[in-house]
Amino acid sequence: MSPDLWMIAAFIGCLILGVPVAFSLGIGGIVGILTGLSPSMLATLGTNTYNSVAKYPLIAIPLFILTGLIFERAGVAASLVRFAQAIIGPRHGGLTLVAVLVCIIMGGMSGSGPADAAAVAMVMLPSMMRAGYPKPFSVALISAAASTAILIPPSIALILYSVMLPGLDLRALFAAGLFPGILAALSLLVPSFFFSKRYGWEGTVTEKRPPLKDSFIEALPALFAPVIILGGLRSGLFTPTEAAVVAVSYGLIIGIFIYRSLKISDLLFLFSESAKISGVVLLIISLAGIFAWTGTTLGTFTKMAEFILAISDNSWVLLLLVMVLVLIAGMFLDAISIYLILTPIFIPLIQHFDWNPIWFGILLAMNIAIGQFTPPVAVNLLVTAKIANIRIEHTFGWSMLFLITMFSALLLVVVFPGIALWLPEYLGYAID
Repeated sequence: MSPDLWMIAAFIGCLILGVPVAFSLGIGGIVGILTGLSPSMLATLGTNTYNSVAKYPLIAIPLFILTGLIFERAGVAASLVRFAQAIIGPRHGGLTLVAVLVCIIMGGMSGSGPADAAAVAMVMLPSMMRAGYPKPFSVALISAAASTAILIPPSIALILYSVMLPGLDLRALFAAGLFPGILAALSLLVPSFFFSKRYGWEGTVTEKRPPLKDSFIEALPALFAPVIILGGLRSGLFTPTEAAVVAVSYGLIIGIFIYRSLKISDLLFLFSESAKISGVVLLIISLAGIFAWTGTTLGTFTKMAEFILAISDNSWVLLLLVMVLVLIAGMFLDAISIYLILTPIFIPLIQHFDWNPIWFGILLAMNIAIGQFTPPVAVNLLVTAKIANIRIEHTFGWSMLFLITMFSALLLVVVFPGIALWLPEYLGYAID
């Protein structure tokens, strides 16, 4: 068996045995070195792990993770929900629109789907239950809407993608994800409105409509968060990494001094929790460096790309196969792992067919977003179902429905790349 197959087999075998993804990647890389290179090359392990994380843009990842935790604890979701309810009012499907809009806005603060799902679910689920929405439907909708956080800037996954393809403008990636993210979220409303009307969920008599003026004033500090982050990036006032620092600082200010839901004593827990999550993410990235270096040195990724190219010369056929592959991977792996494992394989395909790398990165993100609420792993669904106290199996039917609608949005972006590329081009960012 060739060293390439030994490396891939070791990686997949470790995953099947339940070994964490980070260590599976590291073990796969080591096996590749031992079977295809000199054992003395094991001396490069330290250098490869360090070089994988010693990249300036990656500083933004732990900071945006901390941002998500701060905004979740600060009670931002509750104020946004009241403001959205004041605008939309009681109507069939009204609360579904509220849930989706709040998920979009929360995604513009943290870039983390599970964090958004948890924050929105805790606020929205009680209201949706009282309005007559089935709990499985509500859980599936919120988890699907929260998955768009991977597309709405700032996105942790897109930060990593920009690092893996040197030369990409992260600001262009952020801008490119905005319209596809909104399109994916709004696609969820089509079946939501249909079934709300058909089954009479949330009639005209529901909870009292919050006063518009008071709810707007309460939500204003939260609404300013994405404006400050994206506005600062657009104006050039700060870089994406510096934007993460600004986001953390702003979150602390509104949480402690405006909403007063954060106490100084809470900060130690928030810093500790963000350090744990960041440690896991950066461990995956560092050990994936061993896998990536070994695969590149052995030529494994090039051979895999050539195998894919041998299937068909038609770019649309291969693009569809790639999308299906990423969608399946998204059902089992997290976004960070998927980008680290598959991007080196896809780079030769991008170059061969002259696909726009920014557009392609957004397509990957949309596929991964679908995977975040698609069983069996479905991290967003697990978080929301736990809060709702129901078994995840009860949500499968609704999850499949939302998968179809969001995949329809993905196909639109595939057929019309301008949906992703128009905004960054209009803003003057490099998109090639």
